[in-house]
Amino acid sequence: MFDPMVLIEYPQIDPVWFTIPTPFDGVGLPIRWYSLSYIAGIVFGWWYVARLAMQPGSPMAKRHVDDLVTWATIGVILGGRLAYVLFYDSGRFFGPEGSLGNIVRVWEGGMSFHGGAIGVILAIFFYCRSQGLNWVRVGDYVCCAVPAGLFFGRLANFINGELYGRPTDLPWAMIFPSDPLQTPRHPSQLYEAALEGLVLFTIMAVLFWRTRARYQPGFLAGTFLLGYGSFRFLVEFVRMPDAQLGVLGWGLTMGQTLCLPMIIAGLYLILTAKARRERIDPIAGTTAQQ
Repeated sequence: MFDPMVLIEYPQIDPVWFTIPTPFDGVGLPIRWYSLSYIAGIVFGWWYVARLAMQPGSPMAKRHVDDLVTWATIGVILGGRLAYVLFYDSGRFFGPEGSLGNIVRVWEGGMSFHGGAIGVILAIFFYCRSQGLNWVRVGDYVCCAVPAGLFFGRLANFINGELYGRPTDLPWAMIFPSDPLQTPRHPSQLYEAALEGLVLFTIMAVLFWRTRARYQPGFLAGTFLLGYGSFRFLVEFVRMPDAQLGVLGWGLTMGQTLCLPMIIAGLYLILTAKARRERIDPIAGTTAQQ
């Protein structure tokens, strides 16, 4: 039995931070928290990876980081959107009443992290091939910054009142305004912000700054894939499945299903990292300050 007296009140925050006025009457350009979360993640990632690239044994120079952020941004947007279209809501785009034109309507929501991750991996691979860089080691450095972007993104999901959890009677349950049933639910966006964001960022930072993990190509990337895949898989048990999909025939959600290859790939990269170890010049700034 739900007791409304023990619920935590959902903070009403307008999804639109502010609106930029335009010359057209009644028409403004809304700046949404969700858009700001992407900007914050990209800017922080740019700064943080550039800082990592200044450390001994870096696989790239700062100028590479400056170029790579553009490639990665394109990869995350294209990959995230296309994967959402294919795996989560294909009927909206390819169904009898759907429209391919909806694919470009990113502002209406609909991004897949798994697709964004694939997009970034491809961007790193092709950019590094063009520059003669070790794409696995560059991926290690990029993965250290990704949890921060996840943290900002999950907070934006919470502000939007979307991707909320399943019904619960726990003391920290919340009623989300967008929930048609108005039922107390897990604030699963905050669980993910904490686990996929803060906890995973801390793990990656400790491994980079306090160990020699960065000298084992693939170890940091594998840790990220394993960590994200595991945390997301667990949170999906209390997160509400996508309405258009529900729980799939094999008893898992789409999110859990897509996490399994990530977990396997992460374990593989970790277990084989020492075999890929190469001689790395431990002198800071040989290329990092270009």
